[in-house]
Amino acid sequence: MLFLNAQNGAACSNPTWPRQVRPLLLVESVSARLVDGTDDPWGHALMHRREGITVGQLGSRMHYAVARVLSERNRLKDFYTDICSVRGWPRLLRYLPEERLPRWMNRLRGRVPVGVPVDRVRAFTGFGWEYARRRRAARSKAEMAIVHLWAGRTFCELLLRDKALDGEAIYLFNTAALEALQQAGARNLKGVVEQTIAPLELEMAVLREESRRFAGWEAQSDEAFRGEELVAREKAEWDAASTIVCGSEFVRDGIRSVGGPWQKCVVVPYGVGHDEPRGRVRAQLAGRPLRVLFVGAVGLRKGVQYLAEAATLLPKSGFEFRAVGGTGFSPEVLRRLGERVTLTGAVPRTQVGEEFAWADVFAFPSLCEGSATVCYEALRAGLPVVTTNNAGSVVRDGVEGFVVPIRDPRALADRLTRFVDDPALLPSASEAALLRAGQFTVEKYGDRLCSEVFANS
Repeated sequence: MLFLNAQNGAACSNPTWPRQVRPLLLVESVSARLVDGTDDPWGHALMHRREGITVGQLGSRMHYAVARVLSERNRLKDFYTDICSVRGWPRLLRYLPEERLPRWMNRLRGRVPVGVPVDRVRAFTGFGWEYARRRRAARSKAEMAIVHLWAGRTFCELLLRDKALDGEAIYLFNTAALEALQQAGARNLKGVVEQTIAPLELEMAVLREESRRFAGWEAQSDEAFRGEELVAREKAEWDAASTIVCGSEFVRDGIRSVGGPWQKCVVVPYGVGHDEPRGRVRAQLAGRPLRVLFVGAVGLRKGVQYLAEAATLLPKSGFEFRAVGGTGFSPEVLRRLGERVTLTGAVPRTQVGEEFAWADVFAFPSLCEGSATVCYEALRAGLPVVTTNNAGSVVRDGVEGFVVPIRDPRALADRLTRFVDDPALLPSASEAALLRAGQFTVEKYGDRLCSEVFANS
């Protein structure tokens, strides 16, 4: 039986795959030879095309939106990723009964680059598996930083080895782009990096302040945390790129504040697809409590601590709070939060729509984001959104909801109270949310991206 070396995909004799995967590897090895006449361990060798834009992305962020919108406009050359369910052995998961698969296998089966032709997808499956294994094994922020550094460098090495720069341009994402962008510049090839969140230097400063304010809530960064290396890598990517794509002005302004080349930045807000369920206009409360929802990682960066403080300022009889998402908070902190906020823990993505349907208002007091996708999803669900400028959302203050200062639970509580005090506000803001969501679909995101970034390519 063949096993894949995590860095280059070559067969090796040291199996690290779980027992559920090993039969799939054997079938995949045989089928690759019989069907394609190749031993290509990544999921079948492809003919390289010289026309179009190459996209390289770790993970399934935004459901592979960049590759999808470029493909729909006949601009995509190849799409590279770490692991997905249409290449290599994971493609065999579709033939297995969902109810008998472990949760991680079902998540992997859901990694489908919809809208991207399979013959343009190239997955470094062995590397992707090793990346996932190292993330699971990391026990601190320092160890996780080492994993991300390794993954970014290795991904670029694999891209270059596979001649991914043989095209018009390449589109990559922060911390997994540097070496490929440097080579693109040397070849006079357009190199684009998307900065998916505010600069790491700012994020680290935010988390240090929150750790000081809320000591003991989360595991703090230890002295061995190699954030400086990731910061340096991020800044080097900006210097090497032809264009820096930012999801919001908050990200662009953040790059400028740390001395980055903000003149290279273009702001392209995101969008959600028509496959996301469209919500309804919320009716007046008619005497029942206002249902306030938060969705995301229940942690300090997302500002859950301030949502909990806001809840304590409001009467229990008039407000219900629910937070959906995994957490790294201590049991004692979770116990205190649970006194006013219902904590569901992580739920499958397929159930998030039910949470949106339950709610009247979406609260997202985040301290540091790029352009939080969950806010777009909330708008599409018909939820007015109360958020911060740092969330990078497209919510307009007083129209689809409210924008409040960060670290201000009183302002948050005040805006939520307005939905109770003014019966007409909830339905009017809900209707505005649905209209706003219509301006930020994946299709319109694709139009903006191609117009702002690739108009002259």
